[in-house]
Amino acid sequence: MAVPALARQDAEDPAPVENAPSPRSWGRAFGDIRAGIAQRELWGHLGWQDIKQRYRRSVIGPLWITISMAVTAAALGGLYSQLFGQPIGTFMPYVTVGFMIWYFISACVLEGTETFISNEGLIRFLPAPLMIYVFRTVWRQILFFAHNVVVYVIVLAIFFQQLDQPYTMVRNNPHAITHPGLSWWALMAIPAFVLIVVNGLWVTLLFGIISARFRDIPPVVGSFMQLFFTMTPIIWTTDLLAGPDDGSPRAIIAILAKLNPFYHFIEIFRAPLVGQVQSWTHWAVAGGITVIGWTLALIALRNYRSRVAYWV
Repeated sequence: MAVPALARQDAEDPAPVENAPSPRSWGRAFGDIRAGIAQRELWGHLGWQDIKQRYRRSVIGPLWITISMAVTAAALGGLYSQLFGQPIGTFMPYVTVGFMIWYFISACVLEGTETFISNEGLIRFLPAPLMIYVFRTVWRQILFFAHNVVVYVIVLAIFFQQLDQPYTMVRNNPHAITHPGLSWWALMAIPAFVLIVVNGLWVTLLFGIISARFRDIPPVVGSFMQLFFTMTPIIWTTDLLAGPDDGSPRAIIAILAKLNPFYHFIEIFRAPLVGQVQSWTHWAVAGGITVIGWTLALIALRNYRSRVAYWV
């Protein structure tokens, strides 16, 4: 029997528009993430190209990343070890690892605010998931970080004898903390870095969306990151603040340092690599920030992913 023309037309027509998923749906938000992961060859290639483009026509290329890190760690580590009266054999590795992870964290924050703005042309003319640009930014920072690891290996080879046994960071201090020294616990730096990368993704996503809408955010974030650098124990150590909790300015600064979220992320990575005491409180705080941050980032992705192309 012949099928009526109206029935054939209904069968061939696409689903009505009202049945299409809303632009503000969790399905589309998670679909964007899945699609971004699936296209890892694209953002992986773009990240490599960013490195090559930055050092194009340079004689030693990306090795400038390693040299810059080595010069900074050597200069500041040597200077502040004398100013604070700390042994250079333990303070230099401390500063080196601190700079390594701080560069990664701060770059994810600062470049995260520009991640969609700097990819304006691709976002407008290339139908691709937003997460591709997030992965591209974080992957580029991972490559920079890999270059800086070379500096830590060199510093470790030079000062291994001082780190391979229990030590104190501050001389002639009755309240000095005795650190256990390097051991197999150094491998805890691997899951710590993975957790930091996971946080770098939500920071890049959330700050990128907000900055695409409000262009004042990048300079404001840049100013705050300079403030956090001085407040975070990178070129100074919390061992200097060790002492009785008597309400003194030193004790107050120690409390403020513990309220600094960057401090906890740096400690979960640095402490194992320099053989220091590591508190599981740092992991608890970092884990809580991860959950809260990804919740906010997913909400932003769900509600505003379709508007980013218009904002940039």
